[in-house]
Amino acid sequence: MTAHRSPTLFAAVAASLWALSAVPLAAGPGHGIAMYGDPALPPDFAHLPQANPDAPQGGRIIFGEVGGFDSLNPYIRRGTAPWGVGLLTVETLLGRNYDEPFTLYGVLAESVETNDARDFVEFTLRAEARFSDGSPVTVEDVMWSMEALGTEGQPRYHAAWSKVASMEATGPRSVRFTFTETDRELPLLLGLRPILQKAQFEDRPFDASSLEPVIGSGPYKVGGFEPGRSITFRKTPDWWGRDLNFYAGQHNFEEIRYEYFGDAAVLFEQFKAGEVMFWREGNAARWADSYDFPRALSGEVVKSEIPHQRPSGMMGLVFNTRRDLFADWRVREALIHAFNFEYVAQTITGGDDPRIASYFSNSVLGMRDGPAEGQVRAILEPLSEHLLPGALEGYSLPVSDGSVANRANLRAATALLAEAGWEADSAGVLRNPQGRAFEFTILLRQGASEMRAIVDIYVEALRRLGIRVVTASVDSAQYTERTLEYDFDMTHMVRGLSLSPGNEQWLYWGSSAADQPGTRNLMGARNPAIDALIERLLTATSQEDFVATTRALDRVLTTGRYVVPLWFSPVSRLAHDRRLQFPETIPMYGDWTGFQPELWWFEE
Repeated sequence: MTAHRSPTLFAAVAASLWALSAVPLAAGPGHGIAMYGDPALPPDFAHLPQANPDAPQGGRIIFGEVGGFDSLNPYIRRGTAPWGVGLLTVETLLGRNYDEPFTLYGVLAESVETNDARDFVEFTLRAEARFSDGSPVTVEDVMWSMEALGTEGQPRYHAAWSKVASMEATGPRSVRFTFTETDRELPLLLGLRPILQKAQFEDRPFDASSLEPVIGSGPYKVGGFEPGRSITFRKTPDWWGRDLNFYAGQHNFEEIRYEYFGDAAVLFEQFKAGEVMFWREGNAARWADSYDFPRALSGEVVKSEIPHQRPSGMMGLVFNTRRDLFADWRVREALIHAFNFEYVAQTITGGDDPRIASYFSNSVLGMRDGPAEGQVRAILEPLSEHLLPGALEGYSLPVSDGSVANRANLRAATALLAEAGWEADSAGVLRNPQGRAFEFTILLRQGASEMRAIVDIYVEALRRLGIRVVTASVDSAQYTERTLEYDFDMTHMVRGLSLSPGNEQWLYWGSSAADQPGTRNLMGARNPAIDALIERLLTATSQEDFVATTRALDRVLTTGRYVVPLWFSPVSRLAHDRRLQFPETIPMYGDWTGFQPELWWFEE
């Protein structure tokens, strides 16, 4: 089946967001919690709107991944774990409905309670909640998990934990967290923390990488694995949550398997041969002309387009501004001009997908064209000393004529570089006043063939400016380690962004994350304006203020010139075995977390 884009798609998401006014929360425990207002679904909802409660049960799905894994603990810095471990085997107190901007409903917790100030949150566990070994999920497990993640887990868990003033058991199945400061998102963030079994880690350190599967309370257990090559998850037959309304129509496969390959081209060949059942196509040109292999022609493989209403996010080549070479915004702007987007896009993808204009583009949260106006301008003006050109006046990416030469933009790049102190010597090598040559390395993950093709075109353009660039492709483990330690000059970055940006923004581009290993602030952004806007996001009490603040943040990030943006697609292009089916109702976030494999099923 092919899902078609609705002509009212973006009007619908705008209406959904603006309908969420700052309605005071009802007193007492509730079945769910929303960032603003109340949950859309009533306590007795039968199933999530996007789920098919009549979906057949059984069968399997086989995914293909590029890279490998050497750990089965995805919650710590050490090692690389398969994505499916957290997704399939571990539960959280609350679960997200991806058909609402940011609303959570009870999963391990039967109820959640907070107040208008949101200075505390209290969860009451379901009596029937069980780990996969049959032991009950207890308040002690919850409290231990929160502290272990917040102190020894990945950095993304630390910020929220630092805002917890106290936690206490308030009953045999209830636990309360009191916060140190105002942050409307904190109750939701704690609701999404994975809950692990304390007893499993009594005899071994939590932060040590291990191939022992974590004991979770999710619908699947690790059925078998070969490190770096494959892992299989099998449905837990007596899973405690099988009759929960939140999960009606979800987790329908009996078996989910991930196969790992060293190269995307090899993976695609395995998909064509039927060894892998699913392929997410990121290239519009290939989508149009490369699906003439036998299994596609026979109908064994079908193509589906899944629309979405989420922001474009940011994908591109990111500058590491910790390097002196990229500390000057004029240098970054010059290298953005040198990237011939129109020619690259036409060469690589046929030019069908639009360029990413800003981090939250394609959504109601994205910056608008032209100068900042109204509430957005009022938010930005007090921060003007920390803003780069374009934040208030208006900014857009350079556009080329599509030719290989890209002469006008290269002339602009040369002028910007000269302004920043870089001039070509008699041999055509770009140098600064101290005689240092302009040279750097682009770090890529091994097997990223399409990105390598993009970089090759870019490197040639930079050579014409007198810049020497080396491309280094390393294996998945090395790439992960080097990016975690920020050991690169430039690399490929992908940041998926949601309609409910919050505390994760600190990890993406907050100053406190710039020098903390393992965060996602690859560019090394340190800007008081960004920090102030993230703070404002977390304390906004109305949807209007939230949207204006996000648009202001989008302007500061985009005019920071941290990334050479590539393209995005307003639809996800999925090729898959025809026996794999999905519901006709597509969630607001489309093909994103919460869609596949959760909502899909196998049908002969």
